[in-house]
Amino acid sequence: MGAMSLAPSPEKTDLRAAQVRRGITRRQALAAAAVAGVGVGAVRLLGGSMQNLARPKAGSAMDWVSPLGSESARVMQLLRRTSFGYTPTQLESALSDGFNKTVDKLIETAPVEPQPLAAASTPGGRFAVAQLQQWWIDHMLKTSTPFAERMTLFWHGHFTSDYRKVADDTFMYWQNLTWRRMSMTDLRSMLMQVTADPAMLRYLDLATSTGQNPNENYSRELMELFTMGAGNYTEEDVRQSANALAGWQEPQPDSFATVTVANNVTRRLPVFSAQKPGVFNPKRGFKASITYLGKSGPLDTQGVIDRILAQPATAQFIAGKVAQHFVRANPDAGYVKTLADAFRRSQYDMKTLMRAVFTSPQFATGSYRTLVKTPAEFTVHASRALGLANPSKLVASAGSGMGQSLFDPPDVGGWPNNESWISSNTVVERVNFVTAALGQVKTSLPAASDASRVQLDGVLSPQTAALLNQAADDRARWFITLASPEFQLK
Repeated sequence: MGAMSLAPSPEKTDLRAAQVRRGITRRQALAAAAVAGVGVGAVRLLGGSMQNLARPKAGSAMDWVSPLGSESARVMQLLRRTSFGYTPTQLESALSDGFNKTVDKLIETAPVEPQPLAAASTPGGRFAVAQLQQWWIDHMLKTSTPFAERMTLFWHGHFTSDYRKVADDTFMYWQNLTWRRMSMTDLRSMLMQVTADPAMLRYLDLATSTGQNPNENYSRELMELFTMGAGNYTEEDVRQSANALAGWQEPQPDSFATVTVANNVTRRLPVFSAQKPGVFNPKRGFKASITYLGKSGPLDTQGVIDRILAQPATAQFIAGKVAQHFVRANPDAGYVKTLADAFRRSQYDMKTLMRAVFTSPQFATGSYRTLVKTPAEFTVHASRALGLANPSKLVASAGSGMGQSLFDPPDVGGWPNNESWISSNTVVERVNFVTAALGQVKTSLPAASDASRVQLDGVLSPQTAALLNQAADDRARWFITLASPEFQLK
C-alpha cells in the first residue's frame, strides 16, 4: 500500500465535517471511561475540547493566561519543545540550572549515539520497519540527550525519505544515524551528507541519474523543499542542477547472501558490515558547462550547494521552518528575517540559529501553548509522565492512527504541522492512547497530586480544573491530565 496524504480529499469533506460535529462516539467514550475510572461525559468533554485546538487562535480560545514571566514556566516550555517532555528528575535538574544554562546544555551537549540495531545487518535491509521504529522510540525515552532526538525528528520530517520507496530498512537506519550526527552542525556540510545518503539516493532517484539521462527529482526537491522554497528558482535551474548532480551511486556492499524470500524463491541480497555513504562516479557525470542560479561554468555537487547557500532565500526558508516548529505556527516575517540574518552571518551554523530562537523575546512571550505536540512528542511525553517501563511497541503502533508513523511520511514534503495534527479521528486516537498507556501500568501509578503543576504548569482551563477536582483517584487524574487540551500543546 502506498503512502497517502493526510489531507482530506474533496469528496470526503462533508463526511469529515460531520465527524467533527459528532466528536468522540459513545462506544469510545464508554471504553475510555471504564479504563480510566472517569465519567463518560468527562471523556466526551475532553475529546470535544481537543478538537478546538485545530481552530485559529487556539491558545487564547481556552481561557488560560501565559505564565512565561516565571523562570520555571519558561524552563518547562523549553523542555516541552526540545525534549519530548521530561521526567521529574530531568525537570528538577533543569529548574536548578535555570533557563539560560539549560539552553547552553541543550545546544552544546553532543548527541549520545543509540545502541546499534542488530537487525541492520539483515541482507537487503529486509526486516520489519516496526523494529526500526521501536529502536528509535526506545532511544527517545532513555537517552541523556533528548534535544538531539528532537532535532533528529525535525530533520527526519524535513529531509524526508520513506521506507516503502527506499525498500531497505538498513538504509533508513543509517539515515537516522546521519541526521542525528549532523543535526547541530552547519547547513553546508549537512547538505553534502543528505545528497550522499543511500536512502535519499533511492528515495529521490539520484542514484539512477546520469549525465546522459539526468533525473530531476532530487534537484527539484533540494531547492523547493530542502533549502530555498518555491518561487526562488526556475525550471531551467532544475534541469541544470540535475546535470551537475548526476553521477551518484549507492555504496557497494561488503558481500551478498542468498535468501529465500517467498514460495521457495531465492534472491541474492547485499550485506553491509558498516554504514557507508553513496559514492560519486565521474564516468556517470555530466561533462559540459552548466548555467545555474545565474552563473555559468563547470559545476559539481559542492558547487550546487554553495550556489544555493549564496541565495538569501535559503537562510530565510530554514529559519522560517525552525520558527514554525519551535516558536509558533505563523511566525512574524520580521522575526524570521532576524533569525535568518544571524543564521547566514554564522555561515549557516545550526547552534547559532537554535540559540537565537530559544533566547529571542518571541520565544518567551506570545508563544505559550501555540504549538500542537506531534504524535511522537505526545506519546513519548505521556509515557515518561507515567513512568512506563517498555512502551515503545505501544508508542510505535499508536503513531499511525494519529497521523505520524515514523520512517513513513505521507510524501516528500514530510508531515503537516501544528493544527493539522488535530481532527475528529486523531483526537479519538489520542484519547485511546492514554487509555492504553494507563492499561500498561499494572502496579501503582506515580502520584498525580502534583501532575497538573508539573505537566501543565498549573495553568488549566476551567473545564479541566473542574474535571480534576471531581476525579476520584490517581488513575482518573492522570487520564484527565494527559487527555486534556493543555497536554496536547507545548
